[in-house]
Amino acid sequence: MISADRPATRLATRLAFLVAGFGIACWAPLVPFAKQRLAVDDATLGLLLLCIGAGSVAAMIATGPLSARYGSKPVIVGSGMALACVLPFLSVAATPLELGVVLLLFGGALGSLDVAMNIHAVEVESAAQRPLMSGFHSLFSIGGFAGSATMTLLLSLKIAALVGSLICSALMAVAMLIAWPRLLSSARVDEGPLFVRPHGIVLLLAVLAMVTFLAEGAMLDWSALLITQASLVDTRMGGVGYILFSITMTAGRLFGDRLTARLGDYRTLMGGGLLAALGLVLILASPVAPAALAGFLLIGLGASNIVPVLFRLAGSQKSMPPAHAIGALTTLGYAGILVGPAAIGFVAKAVGLPVAFWVLAVLLLLVPANARRVTRK
Repeated sequence: MISADRPATRLATRLAFLVAGFGIACWAPLVPFAKQRLAVDDATLGLLLLCIGAGSVAAMIATGPLSARYGSKPVIVGSGMALACVLPFLSVAATPLELGVVLLLFGGALGSLDVAMNIHAVEVESAAQRPLMSGFHSLFSIGGFAGSATMTLLLSLKIAALVGSLICSALMAVAMLIAWPRLLSSARVDEGPLFVRPHGIVLLLAVLAMVTFLAEGAMLDWSALLITQASLVDTRMGGVGYILFSITMTAGRLFGDRLTARLGDYRTLMGGGLLAALGLVLILASPVAPAALAGFLLIGLGASNIVPVLFRLAGSQKSMPPAHAIGALTTLGYAGILVGPAAIGFVAKAVGLPVAFWVLAVLLLLVPANARRVTRK
């Protein structure tokens, strides 16, 4: 068995995170082409996009137990290669039904890869005996930027969507082939039951992950509307807030391992949660654009290392098998991204978008409020 504490295993883990971010981002530039090809309205397209989430959540529920039984390596390799193989079909699906099925498969591959690579990352970090999770997660963000930029560049050069997606798929497959022999043969294989209901500290960790992912989803889906409705920026500049959030999120994760090693998990959760909540308060209470935009910087910086720390804690707790715990954390976390923005929409319709974001700020305070409890040895 390959040692978990080797540069090769760390490289393989980074490549898995890179492929996951790259793959999902390659789909974003293809969405307008799919809408035009199928001649569907926005409502139908929205239902089709839900298929990614449905496939991801279904796969996540199964992946934790499977990784616990058989190890994360076969799941990472299989789901990574599946992600690469399915991507080109997104550019040629000829009917809404076909696209829905392909999106389900695409989401399933992405969900399986997400859970398995985090299980593998926890094992590698544990062997290294120093924080590595933030750096691993930063590769997902970098992969997302690279995937979107690569596909957009290919399409702007008048390269057909199918050819562009095949090129991106080839890059993903090469990365997985490089990672394959360097992955751990059996990361924490467990002979226990296939399904374990989340309980104890794992349930609390999963709820905190869901809240943090909800904040990330809100930044993506609602932040532009929030600041433009408040007349803080022009409609054409609505996306600047999310850009600032993404920059500090990625930077925070790139330097997060060194920060966490210095501060510890408790101070990272405490400070990160308070910073993120303060950022939301700045956006909501500031009458001028510069102060409000600074809030986006604080949210990205504060939230950047919360989820990596929660994954590390899920991997080291003793309440349930680590693979099951990480599967639960990932599933509930993604539920925050998938369901959360819709919930914000319902709250906004009832009492206004600013009030919905004030509720989100209060929810983020759950992270510092429970920091001591979840980091207690």
